[in-house]
Amino acid sequence: MKLISGNGNRTLSQAIADHLDMSLTRTQVKRFADNEVFAMIEENVRGEDVFVIQSTSYPANDNLMELLIITDALVRASARRITAVVPYYGYARQDRKTDGRTPISAKLVANLITRAGANRVLTMDLHAGQIQGFFDIPTDNLVATPVLASDIKEHYGRGSDLMIISPDVGGVVRARSLASRLNADLAIVDKRRPRAGESEVMNIIGDVEGRRCILFDDIVDSGGTLVNAAKALIDKGATEVSAYISHGVLSGPAVQRVADGPLKELVITDSIEQPHEVLTCPKIRRVSVAPLIGEAIRRIANEESVSKLFD
Repeated sequence: MKLISGNGNRTLSQAIADHLDMSLTRTQVKRFADNEVFAMIEENVRGEDVFVIQSTSYPANDNLMELLIITDALVRASARRITAVVPYYGYARQDRKTDGRTPISAKLVANLITRAGANRVLTMDLHAGQIQGFFDIPTDNLVATPVLASDIKEHYGRGSDLMIISPDVGGVVRARSLASRLNADLAIVDKRRPRAGESEVMNIIGDVEGRRCILFDDIVDSGGTLVNAAKALIDKGATEVSAYISHGVLSGPAVQRVADGPLKELVITDSIEQPHEVLTCPKIRRVSVAPLIGEAIRRIANEESVSKLFD
């Protein structure tokens, strides 16, 4: 078995390698003067079971091209099996046509990864579960819920005043799964505009008065929805509001919004490499999914069940 890392998230790649007590395979990934990507595998991989670890987060296009070019290099080097390990799957929010003459980019990316030569895909918390069906190769979609639930138990306990909140109706299934693990109640933030041109109103479905609330979702991007939901919960009587999110995209003013807003803390996984301003923000904390992904890699390499990780 060989582990290869692109530049998308080298910190996580090294943590996965450490968990498996392995070294990352020497690989050169660089840019030419015109910004074209070049990759060279510097060790023999002929007949090997190879796992390419690469989140396709910002800069999404560069990281995606790295993944495709590394995969092509492995195919031409006669690797026996290639698994694309994509902790954060970029373009996942473009999973359907939202208007006429628009693309389904999540499907296009799946096609590109497959045509490049990947034999299987390992990812985590896809924005839409149906993206698994966009691939014509085996695709395992891990969930970070057990990792995040364990952290919640450690830092927040299981008190009867604990409540899990879905920040929108579409995330109810995900939030219910966490609530079940913690034996906690569930509430939902319902966003709607009463009439065209009027400001969006956040209605809370559930009684949050006197409760410690934890917002739970798969992606935090600009942070606006999360902060506004926290304000709405506080206005309805919540004693404190924290947020647990699988993927910290944190674009634009997100970090400042979290720092200045009512959230007690924002907890994210390390699926995306973070800049200095995120790592130094006192309200943002990270938990690692390296053991989860590492164990899934070990099971795939040994032809063992991955689904039993979540039994």
